Amino acid sequence: MSHLNSAAMTGMDALSSSAGGFGADSDGPYDLALLEGGRHLYLYDVVASTRVDVVPVWRFGSTADRHERALLERGTGPLLDLGCGPGRMVKASMTIGRPALGVDLSRAACELAVAQGLPVLHRSLFDPLPGEGRWGTVLLIDGNIGIGGDPAVLLARAAALAEPGGTVIVEAHTDATTDTSITAMLLDDLGRRSTSFRWARVGSYALRGHARRAGLRLTREWSADGRFFCEYAVPTTE
Repeated sequence: MSHLNSAAMTGMDALSSSAGGFGADSDGPYDLALLEGGRHLYLYDVVASTRVDVVPVWRFGSTADRHERALLERGTGPLLDLGCGPGRMVKASMTIGRPALGVDLSRAACELAVAQGLPVLHRSLFDPLPGEGRWGTVLLIDGNIGIGGDPAVLLARAAALAEPGGTVIVEAHTDATTDTSITAMLLDDLGRRSTSFRWARVGSYALRGHARRAGLRLTREWSADGRFFCEYAVPTTE
């Protein structure tokens, strides 16, 4: 597609089939937190030796709340949830009769989703996916704009997966001015650590620039229950 520049394409090639990533280690603290329940999980900046975020695992395994269900009213057509976890948004979409697919690197998350009969693929979102260029809405929520550590590259990938005129919905960091890329790991309250991976933390102000570089057009920003969301339109012409 013409709105993907060569730098974005090079970035996607570099990230495709990469071994590391949030939840990629099947015996790591994220998968264990999903399977065991009740574990606190933290995002840790390896270089700064600082805990930077609490990972809301309890939300990932729950039912989509009213604000998340409202996301399904944004855009039309089939839904693709990137970094879907155990599939709550996939389930919510299918409940209202809207086709959906989830993609996640976590083996435990995918197994939990499949056990519910949900269509979820265990693979990197940078690897080939079904229906590329034909998804009506692409989701990057729960901090998943951080995947890979390069928001412009990730947004370009989301745009390529969506159909022309489709919608990309992103959950931004609660601090609108945040724009950092870190080497991170996951750490649980028992001291178990994941392998390291690249991750980004991006607020809505910085997302505007990253989205423009990915060829996306901002259509709406809004907050709900302390979370912040951004909606982008995918170009309709080649």
